[in-house]
Amino acid sequence: MDNLWAPWRMSYILEEDKPEGCIFCMAIDGKGADGLVLGVGRLSLVMMNKYPYNNGHLLVAPKRHLPNMDQLTSEEMTDLLSTVRLAVGALKQVMNPEGFNVGLNLGRVAGAGIEEHMHFHVVPRWGGDTNFMTVFGDIRVIPEHIKATREKLKPFFAGMK
Repeated sequence: MDNLWAPWRMSYILEEDKPEGCIFCMAIDGKGADGLVLGVGRLSLVMMNKYPYNNGHLLVAPKRHLPNMDQLTSEEMTDLLSTVRLAVGALKQVMNPEGFNVGLNLGRVAGAGIEEHMHFHVVPRWGGDTNFMTVFGDIRVIPEHIKATREKLKPFFAGMK
């Protein structure tokens, strides 16, 4: 029998490493985010998801702390979607996925884990990436360390200013 060893998940399960405050606002200020910020632009930011569904799972958020899309200016919306497009393009080049899930969850009942600061999820997908581990054990296998993925993706976001 093979063992799946992921001791870093225990602090998440026990909610021991839940930061005080908004992870996106802290990322803008250069605090927190465990070095997972890929880029911060004038109006939006992109960072790795610390607890990804798949390798390369990115979060794209406006810099302004807003819970809903209707509060975004047209300029913020344009910048936010341009950053989502940049994230998809970077993932295509680095990870060669077969597809993507791109979306946002607005409100707790819609699945928002951080409902006070809206953000897009950009999740690369491959055929067969949902397997028996996910179906029977509610476990996802992430084959590459998040820091290795970060190093591959970081150059694509260097131009965000």
